[in-house]
Amino acid sequence: MIEQENGTLHNAPLAMVTKVRGALRLGAVNGAARDRGMAVGMALADARAVLPDLIVAEMDEQADAHWLMRLARRCGAWSPHVMVTPPDGLVMESTGVDHLFGGEAGLAAQVEDAMADIGMTTRVAMAATSEAAQALVRYGVHNGQGPVADEGGAIRALPIAALGLEDEAALALSRAGLKTVGDVAGRSMAAIAARFGGEAVTALRRLLGEEQAPIAPIIRPRPLRFERRFPEPIGLQSSIAACFLDLMHQAAGEMAQRDLGGRRFALTLFRSDGARHRLMIETGLPTRDPALVLRLFDERIAALADPLDPGFGYDRITLLVPLAEPLLASQSALDGEEKQEAALAELIDRLSTRLGPDALRRLVPQDSHMPEQAQYAVAAIHHAPGHHAPIAWPAPAQGEPPLRPLFLFDPPQQVDIIAEVPDGPPHRFRWRGTLYEVSRFEGPERIAAQWWRRKEGEIPGMGGLTRDYYRVEDRHGRRYWIFRHGLYEEKPDPHWYMHGLFA
Repeated sequence: MIEQENGTLHNAPLAMVTKVRGALRLGAVNGAARDRGMAVGMALADARAVLPDLIVAEMDEQADAHWLMRLARRCGAWSPHVMVTPPDGLVMESTGVDHLFGGEAGLAAQVEDAMADIGMTTRVAMAATSEAAQALVRYGVHNGQGPVADEGGAIRALPIAALGLEDEAALALSRAGLKTVGDVAGRSMAAIAARFGGEAVTALRRLLGEEQAPIAPIIRPRPLRFERRFPEPIGLQSSIAACFLDLMHQAAGEMAQRDLGGRRFALTLFRSDGARHRLMIETGLPTRDPALVLRLFDERIAALADPLDPGFGYDRITLLVPLAEPLLASQSALDGEEKQEAALAELIDRLSTRLGPDALRRLVPQDSHMPEQAQYAVAAIHHAPGHHAPIAWPAPAQGEPPLRPLFLFDPPQQVDIIAEVPDGPPHRFRWRGTLYEVSRFEGPERIAAQWWRRKEGEIPGMGGLTRDYYRVEDRHGRRYWIFRHGLYEEKPDPHWYMHGLFA
């Protein structure tokens, strides 16, 4: 069993905080913080009181779970049965495979070395059951390579927290004078079950190796791979296209049985003299349409700087689908929105294949109230129409003008403002040497600074002050987005900036 620790800052005390029942508590600590009295579950206020110089960052459970799954797939190199135990553990079944790595100690050493190569600090323990291994690595003092000399004694010496019971059951055991697993094991199982529930007995039996819980390994889907060999090499483009189309029909049938659609396709052409040509395409949405994929490969071949040279011909062609996602049958809406999204996604695929995946970009909303941080640009093919982001663009009220302009200056450009009153809207302004008369305005929209981030990620010179935004229109009907950076109680002479232009 492997437990991931944070090894980012070895010398400075670092803690990751998370919200538990409305209160901020430490969710993970590094070694430096642990040595100075910090522990998981401690309230942030108490931790600050004990250690004022503690560095605190917010936990990202989704990113942690994604990284833990990547580590689990990496551990597939040592065992076919790997299980994720959130939030920070992995369990590997070593029965029948440890002899391939020099025994249990050799296997543990290889795992630790591989994790150290990617900057991960690990704790390793081996036991007869997965629950015992997890308990030893989390609550025991053993951190050696290989099994403990006396596993039973080490398990019995663990605190009752190693049983993994609910807080109320653990508290009841503690109040009954049972401090260790050995204390609980010395009592009658019938009495333990009657007083503390059957879960306590089950957890105890699994720790002691009397009952084995099944391991639920991560599912490693069989990769989709299709191949065609030829008794005589082929070199005509029509023959290659016909073979590729046949392979795509095979792939489409296989994906249809699994309710999958491909997002990435790799075509490899093996030349008779040993050379190989590999072509890769991506799609914004999962698909199993052979004609669509064939058109994208034609675009990919046409965009090559050097055309394919078949030489004496190809004697083998393989098609690999390394990335596939669920694709179920759907009912088309009466307004035809699905067809419009599919057509736009196909256009994005063609342009990205022809020009490169990073040449075409789109804006994705971010969870930030700061205008310049409310979106970021990503490759359009990775966020094609139909991909619903966890954050949606705010929809303006029907018949109302947009609250935000489509075009923002980065950074905002300073303007000279004449206002009738200090805290009032702009009456006229000078921008790029031209004087503009304001005929109409709307605002202010007040946006506070991100005090919790201090100056991180802010526009140079834009930090720590309140912004008052105005939508203004000049006498010619042109509309601008202008803000005053700072209130007069925050700054004696706040500056004004042009942040965007409305269409």
